[in-house]
Amino acid sequence: MAADNFCPTFQPSPVSQKLVDLIERDADALTREYISDIQKNRDMPTYRTFNQREVYDRGFKVFSQLGRWLSMEMSQDEVRDYWTHLGRKRRQEGFSMTEIFLSLCLIRRRIWDKIEREGLLDTAMDLRLAMDLYCRVTIFFDRATLFAVRGFEGRE
Repeated sequence: MAADNFCPTFQPSPVSQKLVDLIERDADALTREYISDIQKNRDMPTYRTFNQREVYDRGFKVFSQLGRWLSMEMSQDEVRDYWTHLGRKRRQEGFSMTEIFLSLCLIRRRIWDKIEREGLLDTAMDLRLAMDLYCRVTIFFDRATLFAVRGFEGRE
């Protein structure tokens, strides 16, 4: 998959490192907000009734994976393997693909809410860095979704 061609100039930057630091520092709070979002969402019945400690642990892991991805510490192969396995496992556990997709959307929304609250991208000079960061985060979630769907469908 050549999705990196969409962000060919991306290099870890002070802005992306700040986001990684925010995620690492506030991963617990971000995950709790994510859990709260799930509980309010009627379209996520399996997540709402699943063991909440397990849902928390799984959400926390996604936040940590994003940090590793932004730091260029995680390869595309690692993302593919993790999310393909996750898609298979969620299907076996009775989750719908819609719920998996919504879960990723909620996590991504938590990330952007955090960026906005922290004023991480407040200056015009940060605009280029913001676009690169947005591109990188989008690629992470696009790949996660693609590979989860493939795993869910039983494709490798």
